[in-house]
Amino acid sequence: MAESAPIRAAEAASDPVVPAPARPRSAVSAGVGLVGLAGLLTYLLLARFAPEVAAFLGIDWGDRGPMSGPNSAVASVLACGVPMVLWSVFVDKVHRNPSTGIDWALRRPWRDTLDISLTKLAGLWATWGLIALIYGTMRYYWEGNYAFSMNLLERVAPWLLLVSVPYMLWLDRRMIEPRDGCYQFGRWLIAPGKPVDGRAIGHHLRAWAVKGFFTAFMLSIVPGNFSALVTVPMAEVLANPYLTGIWAINLLYLVDVHIATVGYILTLKPLDAHIRTANPYGMAWVAALVCYPPFILMSGGPLDYQVHGADWGHWLAGHDGLLVLWGAVLVLLTAVYSWATMAFGIRFSNLTHRGIITHGPYAFTRHPAYVAKNLTWWIGALPFLVTAGGWVEAARNVVLLGLVSGIYYWRAKTEEKHLLGDPAYVAYWNWAQAQAPVPRLIAKLTGRARPLVRLEPDARVGPVA
Repeated sequence: MAESAPIRAAEAASDPVVPAPARPRSAVSAGVGLVGLAGLLTYLLLARFAPEVAAFLGIDWGDRGPMSGPNSAVASVLACGVPMVLWSVFVDKVHRNPSTGIDWALRRPWRDTLDISLTKLAGLWATWGLIALIYGTMRYYWEGNYAFSMNLLERVAPWLLLVSVPYMLWLDRRMIEPRDGCYQFGRWLIAPGKPVDGRAIGHHLRAWAVKGFFTAFMLSIVPGNFSALVTVPMAEVLANPYLTGIWAINLLYLVDVHIATVGYILTLKPLDAHIRTANPYGMAWVAALVCYPPFILMSGGPLDYQVHGADWGHWLAGHDGLLVLWGAVLVLLTAVYSWATMAFGIRFSNLTHRGIITHGPYAFTRHPAYVAKNLTWWIGALPFLVTAGGWVEAARNVVLLGLVSGIYYWRAKTEEKHLLGDPAYVAYWNWAQAQAPVPRLIAKLTGRARPLVRLEPDARVGPVA
């Protein structure tokens, strides 16, 4: 018996090791976000040093300073978006993906799809009309930063109407199934009593509700963020570690905002960036919308966790070493947040499924943006420290920020409930739970192989692609 132990050990050592399952392939390549970042930073430098560039090129720039106006901010979005489109088409060749629903070898005669296209145009224009009605009715959209969004959309609307006609006529000849939700909605409008797919109409309206709500919001915050970074004197940025950290954080948020704005604009099938499904669960919409104006519960709302508070720059003032350390941590977390947006390339969007992302920070956790954002708030706001009100106010701020983090936890779960309807996300979810560092750490700390909460999709209201 004593001799059998070495034999069994040798046999065990010779047993083949079962490799860990490979991470599922991401729907987007890392290159898309990287070229978008390169285009944005290049334009940002050009805008900031425009007088110097003009002088170098022998151009009379007069007394004009950096290109910091709203039109330049729009150009910065283009500088970010165009390289991503070119990379997607010429490098990744996304237009060839089966998920586009397009067969490029298909050339139906015009007469075969003309009725379909006209019906879809009726549905599309009616949808735009509904969005315009909401914009025009709600005074909120014509005040403050939103006024820029409305003025911009007002200028481009006639061109969108004009371009939509040849685009629809061209695309429907190549679509494998052109009778989508837009067609169903148009048919419901112009052919009352005819059978239509109500679930497809619901998907169409939800998708455009997402696009209408968030596109206006993203466009509204582009100019201010861009102008601040272009015009701030570098001497002021380098004055102390706190201001340097704030500048770096704002730069990273600029990246996030621009790539997200491009994502909301480019929901196009030929780029495989269309909205496959919009989240059909009401709880998901509530969880998302309370994080954005005008429904926001945080800044100035009932869950404002900064009353009588101050940020890290106040509490660490005079301690440069701690300011550098704190700033570095916050910049790193914000970089993860922006990286998560970059990973989507031209497909970023809330409340939608536009392809499963598995690379970049999504190789570490299923919700890197939410993890990074909430850690940034806790570390940056230091809610347990207040300038007035004592421990009662501090305790209140801690509880309120805890509730905010709870909202983001629930938001993550409702997003999973939607995406778990896709087998590709199920594969990624299972891989991440077993292999990604953050879920593995949480499982080790809690002793649970699966999260305490996992919301399964409801087949009765499931996605309609």
